[in-house]
Amino acid sequence: MMLNIESFSLGPLQTNAYLIKGEDEGKAIIIDPGMNPAALVRRIKDIEVEAILLTHAHFDHMGGVEELRTAKNCPVYLHPLEADWLTSPKLNGSLNWSQVTGPLSTSPAEYDLAEGQKLKLIGHEFKVFHTPGHSPGSVSFLCGTHLFSGDVLFKMGVGRTDLAGGRERDLYDSIQGTLFRMSDETIVYPGHGPRTQIGYEKMHNPYMA
Repeated sequence: MMLNIESFSLGPLQTNAYLIKGEDEGKAIIIDPGMNPAALVRRIKDIEVEAILLTHAHFDHMGGVEELRTAKNCPVYLHPLEADWLTSPKLNGSLNWSQVTGPLSTSPAEYDLAEGQKLKLIGHEFKVFHTPGHSPGSVSFLCGTHLFSGDVLFKMGVGRTDLAGGRERDLYDSIQGTLFRMSDETIVYPGHGPRTQIGYEKMHNPYMA
């Protein structure tokens, strides 16, 4: 069963938002609707959105939540450790980045995410991994060989840990103890930048040497 994955680079921090469809082209989910989501909004005009999944609740990943949730009447999923971040510009960081955005807030998520949870969406199963370090409630989603890693693992890079709730030890534990145990063929779709593969990052990521 194939996934149809489209990527949109949104907002001033060029956050990757992912529009994912299964066999039914009329239904989709969205992972991390970032700021300035006009291109994504246009794309989903005639598509039913089953859910919005958030890898974490930093402002550049949740900036488009309210516009998309209102337009498509779909629920939002987020780890409970960041439940308050959607409503708080201080917690989601938008208060501290006045050079790129005003304060951002949105209604709370409808559903919590948990380690080991399996979400049945668009005819596929998405497994939830709690991967803290970049932020306390960071999660990664695995569907088959497709991994959506948020800001935990990038091509030749890792997430920053100097923001509120970040912890370097947790980040490396998440990568080495969780993500690097996945198949080398697993394709990584990060929160910023190009996609990569687990096997490639094991061999070449300079931060994981």
